Parts: sequence; structure tokens; C-alpha cells
Amino acid sequence: MPVINLCIMKNITSSASFADSKPHYDILDGLRGVAALLVIWYHVFEAFATSPLDQGFNHGYLAVDFFFVLSGFVVGYAYDDRWKRMRMRDFFKRRLIRLHPMVVMGALLGVVTFVVQGCVKWDGTPVPFSHVMLAMLLGLFLIPALPGSAPEVRGNGEMFPLNGPSWSLFFEYIGNLLYALFLHRLSTRALAVLVAVAGAGLASFALFNLSGFGHLGVGWSLLDYNLPGGLLRMTFSFSAGLLMSRVFRPVHIRGTFWWCSLGVAVLLCIPHLGADGTLWHNGLYDSLCTLFFFPLLVWLGASGRTTDRGSTRICKFLGDISYPLYIIHYPFMYLFYAWVWREGLSFSQAWPMAVAVFVGSILLAWLCLKLYDGPVRRWLSRKFLERRTGK
Repeated sequence: MPVINLCIMKNITSSASFADSKPHYDILDGLRGVAALLVIWYHVFEAFATSPLDQGFNHGYLAVDFFFVLSGFVVGYAYDDRWKRMRMRDFFKRRLIRLHPMVVMGALLGVVTFVVQGCVKWDGTPVPFSHVMLAMLLGLFLIPALPGSAPEVRGNGEMFPLNGPSWSLFFEYIGNLLYALFLHRLSTRALAVLVAVAGAGLASFALFNLSGFGHLGVGWSLLDYNLPGGLLRMTFSFSAGLLMSRVFRPVHIRGTFWWCSLGVAVLLCIPHLGADGTLWHNGLYDSLCTLFFFPLLVWLGASGRTTDRGSTRICKFLGDISYPLYIIHYPFMYLFYAWVWREGLSFSQAWPMAVAVFVGSILLAWLCLKLYDGPVRRWLSRKFLERRTGK
């Protein structure tokens, strides 16, 4: 079911509060937005598949790994040289202010759509409203629901059954915690060793089919190997991004945003590879994407610059809406799934509603950004950050 995390996320570079006037990676913001848009279509096509093996638009779950690489890169770029003059509590304040308002919004929207759906599990079993409130409470504080417990209200094992993609924010928070506690203290050589070890573990997870489908679409549940799989995904990709931020040297390529956007689109749209006896084919593909292609795309994206007003505006818009879009679209996807499955519809029958969900999600994300996320973050920053610095 839910497998994606925009982490990560709109304009995470600006969330780092570039007090040192560092250059801004506009293209990385744009690429984050491109991946977020593709995530929606990946989730749309989940409605018409019986398993990952027969889903046509298939590899959208790998957007999480792309987001984690992006997150590690920009967090390292923004904070690695600031620890001598920044307290750990201030780092956590900044990250919470950046990320948590939309976590709250996603949980609240999840309650609304679950009630609209009828307060029932996927198998039709009614759910007491007290269980829904408990699920909301856990979602607000990003605490996972145990499989089979009262707040696991959909009955399919999701960590966050009111808004599935919150699972990737859960791992993003873990990554930020690890970064603050010890990753930023590691030498570049030690960090490279960690990346190599985590990469080997991640490739082994995929190639030896611990997910059951020969893929890396894990982490959204506490069932089976999801938790270690999610930790491996975050540890490798986030640490790889950190390492890249330390050794980064730009290369020059024309049309960087457009070429990298095409690369992201192609990698995330490829159908599932292999069959029951050759699932390692898909595991190999996932490993190559995560270990090599995504870091390469981030490197190229960080190397380029927008050279005209049009592409700059596109990157800014995509970056601005990427995190809100990622975190608010899935509650409405639950309604879309329920409608498609109840009516027994094919994509050819349901595509107008799929387009409506896509466009509506973009519009709602923009409204959340302008009317909620932006104002709330500015207020929290004034209250908890600027007071101490005297700004």
C-alpha cells in the first residue's frame, strides 16, 4: 500500500535557514516536485493492480529513496559547518518547524476521509470512533500503530493508517536524529564506510527478496521485514546524500533540470521486472536505482542552475508544493481506492476521477502551503527561533 515520503519535500533547502547566504539548489527543489507528482500516479495505479507484480506504473515507491538522498544532501550542505555555533536543540526545532505542521494536517485530513469512507476497515468491518481518535492521536505525534492494534484502523498493517505516507516522515525523523547525534561527527572516510556497508545491506535485502516481491517497497508497516528494510533505505540514502554534500564538485551539463526530470520519470515509471522465479531482476533494478542512479541525478541536479525565468519559476513552484502534495494526497487516494474497488472499475473507466484527484491534490497542496504551512512555520520560527537570536 502506501510507500512514498516526500521527505521530503518542498524546498527543504530553505527550511535549513540559509543564514550564511549559501547558494540555493533550485533544480533539486524542482526534481523533488517532479518525483512528488509521479508518486500520485504510482498510487493511482495501485488501485488497478492485484500485487506489485502486475502494476504497470510500478517503481514510484523508489521516490522515497530519491527523497532521502536529497534530504541527506541538503541537510549536510546546510548544517555540517554550523555545529560549532548551533545547539542541538535548535537543529531539532528547525526540523520540527519545517516538517511537523504538514504531518498534523495529513493526520487531520486522514480522519476526515476515513469518516467519509464510512469508518470501516478494508474488509468492511466497522471501526469504533474511539479507535479512529486514537489513530489520529498517534498520527499527530508520528507514533506508529502496531499491526492488529485498535488504532490500526484499516486492517492492512499500516504504521499510519489515516495517512500512509507518514511512514517515510517517521524514518526521516530518525535520520535527522542520527545526524544530530553522531553522523555529523563522522569523518568523511568513516561516513563513506557507513554508506558502503548500508548499501551492501540494502542490495542484499532487494536481491534476496526479503520483501516478498523482489522490490524495496518496504517500511510502511511493522509487519515482516518492513522495519529493518525501512531503516536500511533511510540509512543508505540519507548517509549517501550527506557524503555527497561533503565531496561535491559540480559538473557542467546544459538543460540539467529537464534531463534529470526525464531520468527521474523513466526510473520511477518502469513496470515490475521479472516473474515468480526471477524476482531478483527487480531487486537488481531497485538496487541500481538507489545505489547509483539517484545519487547521480542529485549530483547532476546540484551542479546545474536555472538560466531563464520560466524554468526558475517552474522549479520554485514544484519545490514549494512538493512536501504538502506528498503528505496530503493519500487520504483522498483511500477514497479513490474504495470507489474503484466497490464499483469494479478499470483505469479506462476511472481515469477522469484519477485526473481529478491529481489536479485536486495539487490545488489543495498549494492552498495548504499558502494558508496553513507557510504562515504556521513563520509564526513558529518567530516564537522559537528568532527570539533567541535577537532577530
